Amino acid sequence: MEVDTTATILRTLRERLAPVERADVLIDTVEGERPHARKAAVLLPLFVQNGKLSLLFIRRASTLRAHSGEMAFPGGSRDATDASPVMTALREAYEEIGLETARVEVLGLLPPVFTVVSNFIITPVVAYLPWGPGELRLQRSEVTEVILASLSELADPLIARREQWTRGGVTRTVYFYDYGSHCIWGATGRMLNALLGLL
Repeated sequence: MEVDTTATILRTLRERLAPVERADVLIDTVEGERPHARKAAVLLPLFVQNGKLSLLFIRRASTLRAHSGEMAFPGGSRDATDASPVMTALREAYEEIGLETARVEVLGLLPPVFTVVSNFIITPVVAYLPWGPGELRLQRSEVTEVILASLSELADPLIARREQWTRGGVTRTVYFYDYGSHCIWGATGRMLNALLGLL
């Protein structure tokens, strides 16, 4: 990907993503409908690899109780000591994959996503890594591998599909992205769809 294309995408994201200062307002909107939901945050790290703007995913360990073996973004539950969803996302990314906070430039927030099965309101924090992810250390009890996917390949309409699923009398659109041997779907699919929608 050309340098000017990467710069254009980053500029577009800075303009269209919600500012981090609005995190609580965005969460309150969803929480009003889901007052008993737990809070979490994930990091969507973008960086240039082999000349292409790429996005970092993790594959969750198969031993985990919830969403085992699934593609996800690094992140997790909000701790009482976390001052904001951004802090949650950065702390969890460091704990799960060893991503140093100093490498992360936060661009903004996507709308929070509610997960029906696990009852979480997840705040997606989009970030750019100007110097790349560096040397990562995986917390093997939670993360099996890191998958790096170019944004241009993820935006290929041929790998995307959507289905209508009904649960508890409510019908929702479920987004799927078949990236090589990996399937991105669920909350991660919704976040990816929202990110690509901004571009």
